[in-house]
Amino acid sequence: MIDNISVVMIVNNAQKTLTLCLDSLRDFKEVIIYENNSTDDTVEIASHYPNVQLIKGNFLGFGPTKNRAISYASNEWILSLDSDEVLSQEFVENLKKEELDSNALYTILRSNYYKEQQIKHCWGDDIIVRLFNKNRTKFTDKKVHEKIIDEGFEIKTLKGEVKHYPYATVSDFIVKLDKYSTIYAEDNAGKKKSSPLKAFANGSFSFFKTYFIKRGFLDGYPGLIIAFSHMATNFYKYIKLYELNKELKSK
Repeated sequence: MIDNISVVMIVNNAQKTLTLCLDSLRDFKEVIIYENNSTDDTVEIASHYPNVQLIKGNFLGFGPTKNRAISYASNEWILSLDSDEVLSQEFVENLKKEELDSNALYTILRSNYYKEQQIKHCWGDDIIVRLFNKNRTKFTDKKVHEKIIDEGFEIKTLKGEVKHYPYATVSDFIVKLDKYSTIYAEDNAGKKKSSPLKAFANGSFSFFKTYFIKRGFLDGYPGLIIAFSHMATNFYKYIKLYELNKELKSK
């Protein structure tokens, strides 16, 4: 069944994790990489894999961009991955034996890491829908926090896991929080209200929730970095939204 599945990912400046990711996908005949304006060695790395089809295009927000990338797949079944995710061999072998049902969506267990340390409290493990039939559903059009539309589908679990390596350095947190907060603000300008107080309150609660309620302190110093990053992301997304709303009102 694996020959009827296209792996699809959108990629930007992914050289730190792309080799590990693509090595885990060697058994798939088609891997679609939708690459948007990378300035590192992403394109060169991808070119070394014969099962990779490289598409260049602009980033339109996560939901719209993922849907555009999926349109290039020749197969109906789509396994959506990120370039910082690495499939376990157990998952691949089990997927080969799976009889896929077009009325179902399939989840995978994702474990999360900072560098080589598994983060068990701040993030924990996720169970996320990643395998679906593109003729039956797609991603929402949200530019951030997009998800596969799952209404009316049975949800089934695939055995195995994907390891997630979203951050290799502290600087990665800063780059991503700036990107995500900007996208959130632009996507919600004129639709949601915000204020400096809301930004402060949301940021503060995010730190408290991550570090104390979720016991992020048990993850050691990475727990502190992650909690602070959650705080900063929430603070800046509401501050940026507040500024954009003010600009809209002044026009």
